[in-house]
Amino acid sequence: MTEITRRMALGAAIAIPAAAAMARSALAADPVEIDLFFPVPVQGKLADKMKELIDRFNDQQGAVKATAVYTGSYDDTNLKTRAAIKAGKPPAAVIMSANFVREYVINGDVDPFDPIIEKDGKSASEFFDQFWPALKPNAVINGKVYGIPYQNSTPLMYYAVDAFKDAGLDPDKPPQTWGEWLEVAKKLAKPGGERWGINWPGTYDYCGWIASALVMQNGGQYYNHDYGGEVYYNAPSALGALTFIDTLVNKAKVMPPGVSDANACTSAFFAGRLGMMLLSTGSLSFVRDNMKAPYKVAFLPKSVRNAAPIGGASLILPKGNTPERQAAAWALISWLTSPEIAGEWSRFTGYFAPRRAAYDLPDMQKFLTDHPDAKIALDQLKYAVPWFDTFNTVAVRKAMEDEVQAILSGKVAPTEACTAAQKAADELLRPYVEQTALRAIG
Repeated sequence: MTEITRRMALGAAIAIPAAAAMARSALAADPVEIDLFFPVPVQGKLADKMKELIDRFNDQQGAVKATAVYTGSYDDTNLKTRAAIKAGKPPAAVIMSANFVREYVINGDVDPFDPIIEKDGKSASEFFDQFWPALKPNAVINGKVYGIPYQNSTPLMYYAVDAFKDAGLDPDKPPQTWGEWLEVAKKLAKPGGERWGINWPGTYDYCGWIASALVMQNGGQYYNHDYGGEVYYNAPSALGALTFIDTLVNKAKVMPPGVSDANACTSAFFAGRLGMMLLSTGSLSFVRDNMKAPYKVAFLPKSVRNAAPIGGASLILPKGNTPERQAAAWALISWLTSPEIAGEWSRFTGYFAPRRAAYDLPDMQKFLTDHPDAKIALDQLKYAVPWFDTFNTVAVRKAMEDEVQAILSGKVAPTEACTAAQKAADELLRPYVEQTALRAIG
């Protein structure tokens, strides 16, 4: 037995894969040092928990020494990762927003996991069968695995039980449709902003995520899932979604005007000044820890169909790492996404665990019994749709977000907003469209 393999055997409880052992020389004495870029896009104490997990990983084996590097929001993490790759000093692994993976593939900035997965004795298809099917479109691109799902989410509707009772509503019967949603919001709202009926974060990234949910609930596709150069911002389904937003804010006046962030939403919710809010399931533990009054969680209300965009992040292998560092990164990734650790992270954060086997474990089964609100996101997975991912993702996403924010502030009508968003997005996507057209004609 080589020294590296012996160390792996001693740390067998963390299920380090064979590929990591193969990466080291039999005579090597020092661990492979790697860095992991990780974001914290939701409220709570996730950064401290991540550092605890990395310390535990390092303590349980001696072949790999990982360092967790907190990189801010999803968008910040994207920028810092690209800068590191360009500088020739890429991190070994990144917890990257799932809607950036396709762009990394388009730009050639990420390596596929397939060769490493195959060294561990599985086909890529067999490996990915361990995860929820809804996570596949944002992780498997052009038939190759570029992302390993890690912290995943859907938006949920949180609502205050006392507010429902105060408005004469049954808290066991949340709104199921947009029509019911509007009527419930009207009953919940009180004059002068004493209590708003509904709100959600309108800040960048969150805004686009919720907008895509509304468009897809209204029967639309929002963007082409199979092609990185096409969005449907001026489709009738998008116009209907933006009209609904305009109605909530500017006509019915049951949603506060302007752009709210997640802290504003949760603070109002905790203080009894907000009846319903749309927020990630990744915020579930934060709400559970801070909401003193009773609350419940439900599916997003639908227009013509149930739909919820997948959110959260996957682990990727940035281009430019040595095989040794990639194998060490794979050891860490395999540990972080194991059923045991994935389940622990889910219970701590509110994200659902991407590995299906996590829910077969006794700790997870007990947790769902004790906290049935954690099961809603899982139930909603049957209606999950891929998260927005295109060429030039942030700018193209922002083309619609700018217009939604303008609607929230009462500055533009929905028809004009859809037209402007489509025009801006088409121009931003043009380089990719022209590139793929040239490739097609040789």
